[in-house]
Formats: sequence, structure tokens, C-alpha cells
Amino acid sequence: MLKLLLLAAFVLSGHCFDVQYIEDSQDNARVVGGTNSAKNAWPWQVSLQYISGSSWYHTCGGSLIRANRVMTAAHCVDRVATYRVVLGEHNLSANDGTEQTISVSAIRIHASWNTNNVAAGYDIAVLHLASSATINSYVKLASIPADGTVLANNHNCIISGWGRTTTGGALPSILQQAPLPVVAHATCSTSSYWGSTVKTTMVCAGGNGAQAGCNGDSGGPLNCLVNGAYQVHGVTSFVSSLGCNAYLKPTVFTRVSAYIAWINSNV
Repeated sequence: MLKLLLLAAFVLSGHCFDVQYIEDSQDNARVVGGTNSAKNAWPWQVSLQYISGSSWYHTCGGSLIRANRVMTAAHCVDRVATYRVVLGEHNLSANDGTEQTISVSAIRIHASWNTNNVAAGYDIAVLHLASSATINSYVKLASIPADGTVLANNHNCIISGWGRTTTGGALPSILQQAPLPVVAHATCSTSSYWGSTVKTTMVCAGGNGAQAGCNGDSGGPLNCLVNGAYQVHGVTSFVSSLGCNAYLKPTVFTRVSAYIAWINSNV
């Protein structure tokens, strides 16, 4: 059976982006196969951070779905830690002047989530924030799809996050983005791709061996263009242990539209 690699940064990372200034060792560092995003390109994107000692560390992404609620992956927050979110963030190593930092006051993880069996699905959580974010041009609410929505094969989507730029590589300072077209479940669940590992409550995207999510992207959005506007259709979940951008092993996301009722009951 294929081993899965969860994409929370603290699985492999020791990078701090708050107290210390982190110099990006790769001048052209990218989300695997991606590019630096424009500032304010994804205003619902958050950096989920945890404290260790006196320093805060980026571990995952997330999407602001209410002024005081963030959607992320269950595996990002299923261990005891103190968390905060940073909204309006662009460069983790510098003060952009647009950041809003809010502590996490409560965590709601799907009751069926099993840390030891990510392939079962349910990799979704809602974070309750200690206060409401100020909505402005840098911080906006994500639009999420209608219950049951399933996107067609090759639908235009973009992953965003501060995840590693190569398997085992560096975490970038600048928010990255990469095009990841949807791979239909009928294709992604074949033996050439993920097989039975991928459930209908998941979304596959990418798989061309070039662009992919990686450690640090977990919980962040798969932004998909629908009727001229972006919606968050996926919560970044896992990739193959063969590598973040292993050929025919698309990045796998929790399909947001499969959990609309659960999300609504936990906001």
C-alpha cells in the first residue's frame, strides 16, 4: 500500500517566522513548480502557527470562512499545542503592514478523523478565533461551494501556501501559488494513480510531476475558478511519500463540498 505524506510543516520543519528573520536560501523558491503570489492575491489565506519556547512557527495554511472562523486540515491541529493564525500575510519573514494576528480559542475536528488512517478521509477542522478579523482589501472571507459540488476533470484550480518548494527542501518566505487542474475521481482512483486510497470525499489536483503541494501547505486552500470568481474547493491533505510532486500522484485535498453540513454545524 502506498505510504502517504501529510503536509503539515512541523512534521519536518524547524523554521521560525516570527521572532527570527529567516533568509530564504533559494532565491527563486517556489511552491513545487509555482511562483510568488501577488500581494493580496488570496486574501482568505492564513498562516497557522504554533508556539515552541518563545517562538512561533508556521505549520499549515487555512482559509477564513467567517470573520472569526478558519477552515483547515484536521491533521494540522490534532495534537496538543497553542495555535494562532496570521491573516493578511504575504512575507513571513517581514512585516508587510497588513497582518492581523489572532489566537485560536477552540478547535473543532471532525469526529470521524483518524490520525492513523488519513486515507479514510475526514481531514477537516474549524478553528474558532478569539476575536473577529477586520475585513478589508487584504483580509477577505473565502467563498465555498454549494453542498455536493464536484468539479469536472481539468477544471482550473490554484494551490496557495508557504509549503516546501521541493520535497525535503526549504520553506519559502513569500506566499506561493501553483496551477493544479482537477483530476476527476474516476481517473484518480484508478491503479495508475491513487487507486482506492482516494475517496469520493476528496479532490485530486495536479499529478504532472511538476506542480504540487508540499509540507507546510496542509490545511490551505485549493482555489478554483467558478463563474468568474474563486471558491475554495479543497483543503490540502496529503501527497505520496515518493515525493510531493511524484508523477501520477496528484496532491489530494479534502473536498469542501462534501462537508458543508458539518462546516455549518461547527461555525
